[in-house]
Amino acid sequence: MIQNLINITDAAADHVKALMAKAEKPVLGVRLSVSSKGCSGMAYQMEYATEQKPGDEIVEHNGAKVFVDPMATMFVLGTEVDYTDDTFHSGFTFTNPNEKGRCGCGESFHV
Repeated sequence: MIQNLINITDAAADHVKALMAKAEKPVLGVRLSVSSKGCSGMAYQMEYATEQKPGDEIVEHNGAKVFVDPMATMFVLGTEVDYTDDTFHSGFTFTNPNEKGRCGCGESFHV
């Protein structure tokens, strides 16, 4: 296990648990990965984790589990995962100290 791989806020943990409760099939948590996408090159991706895959790092906080894809580890090291719900946006947010920039719409990033 990589110490301090990612930090999960209380709000993000609460939302992960809410998502798990709404899932149509049994899930273990959510999986955080990074995909090639957008004008800056990479995008964060969150999906249900139905199994632990080889190489996954598991980060737990307040009963919520986030499985970090091994291919994302070097891109998300030290990232804070939060959840915001306000008038203009609701969703997971990522504060990543490795980011060198984001596209104008904020959907993708580069390191």
